[in-house]
Formats: sequence, structure tokens, C-alpha cells
Amino acid sequence: MAQPDSTYRTSERRIEWLTLALGFAAAAFAAVRWEWRAGAGVALGSLLAWINFRWLKQGVAALVEVSTAQAGSEHARVPFGVYLKFFGRFALLLLVVYVILSRSIFPALAVLAGLFSVVGAVLLEMIVQLLRGKQDSETHP
Repeated sequence: MAQPDSTYRTSERRIEWLTLALGFAAAAFAAVRWEWRAGAGVALGSLLAWINFRWLKQGVAALVEVSTAQAGSEHARVPFGVYLKFFGRFALLLLVVYVILSRSIFPALAVLAGLFSVVGAVLLEMIVQLLRGKQDSETHP
């Protein structure tokens, strides 16, 4: 049986590439169905969702590592880079969405649809885990 940490890391990697795969597949569909700007907006949104997921994952992992390492001390010191990645993702998303809405570079709905590619990736990962659990329960009564 796989170790829980390796299972989580595998799931996180799968969510990362599924986010990009779903987003770029949706971008290609939007470009063919509507126009290239809609496709580029979906691609940009999915790329932002991917960056947001990676920075969130790295920020949480760093916080866990720091809190574990400094469990006995009274004053835990968190490196500035952890704060930058953890909160910088909000600033990046807000900045890009502001520029898109104020300059009308890409359709706002297309970018929003791209941002939801991470939701689709998580749902697909849940299905994979449910199917694996069902297979494991059938092979190990």
C-alpha cells in the first residue's frame, strides 16, 4: 500500500496537470467556437488558476514545515517568501482581473471560465480516488 504522503503528492501533481489540460482544451474549444480572444481568455484564466494552486500548495507546505520545526519555541519565525507566495497570489489575481475588466483585453466570462478549470481538475481527481477506493475494496475483502 502507498504511503499517504506519496498519495497526496501524486494527487496534487495530477490536479496541477489536469488544471492545465482542462483549461487549454477549453481554450481551444472557445477559440474555435467563438473567437481567439475568448480562447486566450480561458487559457489565461486556467494559467492563473494553476499558479494560484501551486502558490497555495507551496505556502501551506512551508507553513507546516515551519510550524513543525519550531513546535517547541514560543515565537515561530515564518520566512518572508512564505507570506509573499501565500498572499501574493491574491494580489496577482486581483491585478490581472482588474486589467482585464478595465481594458477589455479578453472577455471577462472567458477568464472566469478558465479560473474554474481547477474545480474541474479537483472533481476529476475525486472521481479517480473514488474509483481506486472501490477497486481496493473489491480486491481486499
